[in-house]
Amino acid sequence: MPHSPRIAIAGLGTESSTFSLGRTDAEAFHPYRGEGVYDFYDFFEEGGPVRSRAEWLPTMVGKAISGPRVAAEAYRELSAELLERLAALGPIDALYLDLHGAMSVEGMDDAEGDLITRIRAVIGRRPLVSASMDLHGNVSPVLAHASDLITCYRMAPHEDAMLTKRRAVTKLLDRLESQRGRPLKAWIPVPVLLPGEKTSTRVEPARSLYARVPEVEARPGVVDAAIWIGYAWADEPRCHAVVMVTGDDAGVVGSSAEELARAFWSVRDEFDFVGPTASFEEALDRATAEGAAAPFFLSDSGDNPTAGGSGDTTWALHRILAHERARERRVIYASIPDPGAIEEACRVGLGGRFHRAVGALVDDTHAGPVQLDGIVTALREGDRLAGDEAVVAVGSVSVVLTRHRKPYHLERDFTQLGLDPRGSDIVVVKIGYLEPQLHDMAADWILALTPGGVDQDLVRLGHRRIRRPMHPYDAFPTDPDLRVRWIPAADLPLPEGLA
Repeated sequence: MPHSPRIAIAGLGTESSTFSLGRTDAEAFHPYRGEGVYDFYDFFEEGGPVRSRAEWLPTMVGKAISGPRVAAEAYRELSAELLERLAALGPIDALYLDLHGAMSVEGMDDAEGDLITRIRAVIGRRPLVSASMDLHGNVSPVLAHASDLITCYRMAPHEDAMLTKRRAVTKLLDRLESQRGRPLKAWIPVPVLLPGEKTSTRVEPARSLYARVPEVEARPGVVDAAIWIGYAWADEPRCHAVVMVTGDDAGVVGSSAEELARAFWSVRDEFDFVGPTASFEEALDRATAEGAAAPFFLSDSGDNPTAGGSGDTTWALHRILAHERARERRVIYASIPDPGAIEEACRVGLGGRFHRAVGALVDDTHAGPVQLDGIVTALREGDRLAGDEAVVAVGSVSVVLTRHRKPYHLERDFTQLGLDPRGSDIVVVKIGYLEPQLHDMAADWILALTPGGVDQDLVRLGHRRIRRPMHPYDAFPTDPDLRVRWIPAADLPLPEGLA
């Protein structure tokens, strides 16, 4: 390519449970725009090795924490702005597209497929598109077709998220500089639907399964290899596992994709929860038992906002406050989003008496609001996700309240509120598997199997629209067809049988 390639940067992503009540609005995406897009990444530093290889054209990247379906009007607003910004660039050589892959929008079954199709209508079929995704995303044939390079995380928890984004960008640059054109794309659907808490790469079999991915990627003739677990809490036909391999040698690409798909299928019965599980009552009993290790972390997994939970289910908090031994321990509960409760905490002020029912504003399916009678011990304004935060101490139980949903994954999430997770007896967080900092802090932990929009019991949730048969819902008297489906290049039509 004789000139410095003109490469646009765009992205829109979240993870949406179709079983969670409520809607995700446009504000939740907190978009980065123009030059501000660079702040989202650690490898676009000015003068750095990535930035210097192209003329970069950042448009908009919006990412929302997981939650309920995206409101149709929010998607229209955000996608329209993204498309307008792309159209204003004029001709481009390529696009780096930063997705999650499990965004559900009201009235749609394949939001990412719709988005990339509309992007292609603006930028044309000529530019190369490289997409990065979460391994819990869904890769429909439409998404695979309209992209040229596509990759996903190889770790869960996603400690390689930024590394994956960088890989998508550098492989795009390499492709442009080599002028080799569009790679071949081998796509294989694997009829497995499992929650991320059963497929963590911290443990087997996912650890060894994902260790094979870079080995395949290193083969001559292969550009990239990826395994998507898929997203378990949306009831859509595209929700299932997928293997994709891209490259230039059809024999190697095809056989490698089939090898990974067979490897995945062969260990389907070996997946299990990443940590110890129990009912919430059993978990509380163990955490409050004489001699229990501290801090003892409990995952309120059914309302995990980073998996798509509404975040305001009070089911677990009701049980903490009713548990005699728990009330005698130093407990942190994070968190309950309730704007009215925040207003009340601000009104009474630090040290003031708080008396109000909180939570269950969006999802009262499993429990109603919980009455908090306590003292406001912390107030904090301007958090990027939570908006405003407050802590109400009900005896020795500290309940974190927020204006908007926020996951509590980092030690500073607690310490900036004056809370000491390391010095607590029990820390209850709305999460599935523990994120790295929490995992390192925990002296012991249990993944509590609580109800909510991201219930770990998928059968109890009641999927109706996924493709069947599907493991673990159905028995397979014979192995499924794990042969390659070749996805044509973006400048060729997608066969009717795949579309």
